[in-house]
Parts: sequence; C-alpha cells; structure tokens
Amino acid sequence: MRHGSIPGARGRVRPLTLLGDPILHQPCEDVTAFGPELATLVEDLFATMYASQGVGLAANQVGEPLRVFVYDCPDDEDVRHLGHVVNPRLTEADGVVIRGPEGCLSLPGLEAGTERYDHAVVEGFTVTGDPVTVHGTGFFAQCLQHEMDHLAGRVYADRLKGWRHRKLMRQVGRASWRRGSVPT
Repeated sequence: MRHGSIPGARGRVRPLTLLGDPILHQPCEDVTAFGPELATLVEDLFATMYASQGVGLAANQVGEPLRVFVYDCPDDEDVRHLGHVVNPRLTEADGVVIRGPEGCLSLPGLEAGTERYDHAVVEGFTVTGDPVTVHGTGFFAQCLQHEMDHLAGRVYADRLKGWRHRKLMRQVGRASWRRGSVPT
C-alpha cells in the first residue's frame, strides 16, 4: 500500500468463509514472502471487510490460511485504529475481563456475549516487513483478540460455554447462510 492511499481501494471483494468451513478451525501459517501477492491480499482483506461492514478481518475468513489480519476499529473513546498485521503475536492480554456482544463476519447476523480482556498488545510486521506494535483498549482490544483467535483456528463461538454456546448454535442452525454441518 502506498502512503496516504485508501486501504482496499484497489482490492477486490472476496467471498467470506462461513462457520462450518474447516479452514476456520485450522491454525494459519506464517507468511514467508513479503511481496506483491501479500500486498494484494491485504488490499483484498480491506475491500472485503469494508464491503461486509466489519471492523476486522483475518485472511482465513477469505480462504487464505495465512497469519494476516486487517482492522478499522474504534476503541471505547471513539478513536479510530486502522491497519494490518502480518505474522502477529499477542504479547499482552490483560486488565479487566469484559463480557460484551461479539459478532463475526463468518457468522453473519449473529452475536453473543463473549469474555475478552480490555487491554491487548499485538506485535508483528507490515506488508513491507517492518516491525509493528499495536496497542488496543476496550472494543479495539476485543477486536485484536478476536482476529488473533481466527489465526489460531478459533471463532468466538469456541469461547462460549453452557447455555450461551447452545443458544448461538441453535441460531447458527437456523441461519440462512449455514453450509454443511456445524460442529457444536
């Protein structure tokens, strides 16, 4: 991406991977080539995220099992955070545990109260291989942890227990987008 360009402006909107697709439950692989293909993937992730009205999107959500995610997410003070991280590591997740509504573009139209820390730090690289550290609080911390879960082969439904999990799985079973069988 060029400095000052609008993320996703040159990207193409890709189909979203929905719950039930095995790629969402497999750990993603590290990116080893920092070149034009990676830059195109990041542009496509932004374009797809914006077209789907999301605040974050991981590469496996468009069928690419690589450790990359993008975000355009506010924190609780309404400060906008915009960027991407390649080969991220969650180096801190601490503070107060908050249970708040959480949704996902791979489970469209659904949400459930999910517990997340209110502070998170992710370290990784940009598309050009430069190191980057991203600090998040509140809703943005939730977003960072959510995207890190995707890269580890988890979705927010995997964090739910008891009646919250059962209720969400019933909603998934009735959803018009449901493809194939969904693990419970």
